[in-house]
Amino acid sequence: MSSPKHRVVVGLSGGVDSAVTAHLLKQAGHEVIGIFMKNWEDDDDDEYCSSRQDFLDAASVADVLGIEIEHVNFAADYKDRVFAEFLREYGAGRTPNPDVLCNAEIKFKAFLDHAMRLGAEKIATGHYARVRQRTGRFELLKGLDPAKDQSYFLHRLNQAQLSKTLFPVGELRKTEVRRIAEEIGLPNAKKKDSTGICFIGERPFREFLNKYLSNTPGLIKDDRGRTLGEHVGLSFYTLGQRKGIGIGGIKDKGAPRGGGEHEPWFVARKDVERNILYVVQGHDHPWLLSPTLQADDVSWVAGHAPAEGAIAAKTRYRQADAACVLHLGAPGFELRFEEPQWAVTPGQSAVLYDGEVCLGGGVITAAEGATLQRVAQVASTPITRKATQE
Repeated sequence: MSSPKHRVVVGLSGGVDSAVTAHLLKQAGHEVIGIFMKNWEDDDDDEYCSSRQDFLDAASVADVLGIEIEHVNFAADYKDRVFAEFLREYGAGRTPNPDVLCNAEIKFKAFLDHAMRLGAEKIATGHYARVRQRTGRFELLKGLDPAKDQSYFLHRLNQAQLSKTLFPVGELRKTEVRRIAEEIGLPNAKKKDSTGICFIGERPFREFLNKYLSNTPGLIKDDRGRTLGEHVGLSFYTLGQRKGIGIGGIKDKGAPRGGGEHEPWFVARKDVERNILYVVQGHDHPWLLSPTLQADDVSWVAGHAPAEGAIAAKTRYRQADAACVLHLGAPGFELRFEEPQWAVTPGQSAVLYDGEVCLGGGVITAAEGATLQRVAQVASTPITRKATQE
């Protein structure tokens, strides 16, 4: 029996993945309508975020495919639901993941609601993920291309959202998507993938944040409490960061534990109360490794938490699944890893998996490792070193 045909509203971003998504749905016999979402208006005419060009690309795709396209402005929703939270988290010294919140609040809420008002039965996007219905529930699965899987960013989707969602390219590898785009003559077949902040684009991040956050410079110290330089504001740094710290060229015969004098420096801790940025030498320094983490603000795909016990998790995108043990509690959960995880970052998402099934996750609040009690102890006898800019 042939599968039922639906009116499907596709989020056309101007990129190749959503374009091929629309093509595949039309080939399958669905009634396809394209929606281009404009979600950012500040400095939208500059080189970093030109939604005009993206809309032109999306409109060209719609023309080739012979489908309608509508331009919809969700900028107010984005600013209220996503960007305001993004700034709050950065201002608190954490590193949020705007793509996760953007998917939950804009692409699968504001966009979904708009599509339903158009009489859609389903929505579709160009995400590399899959939806499977089994025993009356909807499961979120990893995309078949392991190099492109985007289930990490979609882990906050619920049963109602998944029941209305299609991910056609999640069944393909990226090379196949490009091949299809060229084969049918799509004008954006070779367009590079977008990166940067969700809907805001690629831009000098420090310069961008400086427009919205007031930051106070403070000291940069190492794990022995020595002052190495001055940071420009804690919001501009993330745990594990190597470039752009501003302390390159330091030489010290009594090198810190974890690396020799020429080892690179990494951001390891932020002391928000004292406005101190802590850095360490060596990729595998103990301060960068965490055997456990805590998370709250949880969201479970099935509508309820999985059973406690052995599970797998990612603490950042493009990370291999890490074996761990899940312990549930209020207000969230704790993970204990078989192997310590590198640069576990408060504000990022810890996403849980059972094989190819994404179970949901939460926002990381803390990670065990070198605590700030240890930092406070070593910071009591600072020794200033001259720093040179990287």
